Amino acid sequence: MNERDLLIIGGGPAGAAAAIVAARAGVRVTLFEKGPHGRDKVCGDGLTPRAVAALEELKIDLSPAHRIDGLRMIAGSKSRELAWPTTDRFPNHGAVWPRHRFDTHLVDVAIESGAEVRFETEALPELDGDRVVGVRAGGEQFRAPLTILAAGAQGAAAKMLGAERDPDEPFGLAIRAYAPTPRHAERHLEACLSLRDEHGTAVPGYGWMFPAGDGTVNIGVGALSTMKGFKKLNLNKLLDQYAAIVRDSWQLGDYLDKPRAWRLPMSCVRRHGPGWVAVGDAAGFVNPMNGEGIDYGLESGMLAVEQFLADPAAAPARYDQLVGERFDRFLRTGRRFSFLIGHPWLLRPGLRIAVGTQTAADITLAVMGNLVDDRTPGAAGKVLKLADGTLRLADPLLRRTRAAA
Repeated sequence: MNERDLLIIGGGPAGAAAAIVAARAGVRVTLFEKGPHGRDKVCGDGLTPRAVAALEELKIDLSPAHRIDGLRMIAGSKSRELAWPTTDRFPNHGAVWPRHRFDTHLVDVAIESGAEVRFETEALPELDGDRVVGVRAGGEQFRAPLTILAAGAQGAAAKMLGAERDPDEPFGLAIRAYAPTPRHAERHLEACLSLRDEHGTAVPGYGWMFPAGDGTVNIGVGALSTMKGFKKLNLNKLLDQYAAIVRDSWQLGDYLDKPRAWRLPMSCVRRHGPGWVAVGDAAGFVNPMNGEGIDYGLESGMLAVEQFLADPAAAPARYDQLVGERFDRFLRTGRRFSFLIGHPWLLRPGLRIAVGTQTAADITLAVMGNLVDDRTPGAAGKVLKLADGTLRLADPLLRRTRAAA
């Protein structure tokens, strides 16, 4: 039997952040990563100012990343280029950092900090009744007072613990590729909010161009499950259509690799229990309005370990309470909003409003940058509170009238 203080399943940003905090505190921590060292993760590669703030708290060197100063939002013929706001909570810049390099960097920092990392090793929870007492991995048993589930979108470990996506809630699908462009060093992300599929159906989602600063851009599209015909949506065609729109303005070359798609979980039935907690994507911490979750993953991974250090026995319940206070209202509002924009006749005027005025665009920027939560002051915070109450009342009607997938 291998005794540890803390076990982590999954070596993405959430798991690596947890391992870094734990190892620096002198905790005997082992992280299990199913993939090899340096494995890739399909993603848009964008880091919001909120993610940068979390990385700075972890004292991560961001020099390998490409700095991003703002967001260019496009809706139909309307375009607005906005700088990330300066606040007392988050820096006024984000970044693009391809995930195969970003994740490797974080895991390497965890190892340098003293964490044990076992690559190419799938770990599954070991249960004693309803309590997680450790994991089985690589033919061995490991025991610890707390196990952190950080295995991304819900898989075998999540099913064992009931940490699965709520089937009544929306989710997203996205696809990305890399392509060469002379505009690779631009300091703004670009998001096209007015997408249509090959049948002309408005798509609740967006297309993105995230310049990586290495000669390439991460080009992708994402869509929410609340749209009409979602089950028949051809992501490859949608990506090609978007690429045709931006090809001339970005002088875009051919894809450098085969486009790869992935699912975006946006809910979780159960995110803690005796002896365990779920963090990041495994807990459904993905913004329904932009598909972003790296910042939430970093924050939740750090928060889980902080609660473990304070009181191991009370950590799961305390973590769930604190992470709920920090994220739940905004993510719940986002899920309800996704049902709203699943109606094309509401999506179109909504997009016009989103970029129609400077005030509206600033609020849209805050939402797209994951800069809104229960502690957000000003107009964006007030809009969140108003939207939460309004959409709560409208939610039953929105669900009953949702477009056929």
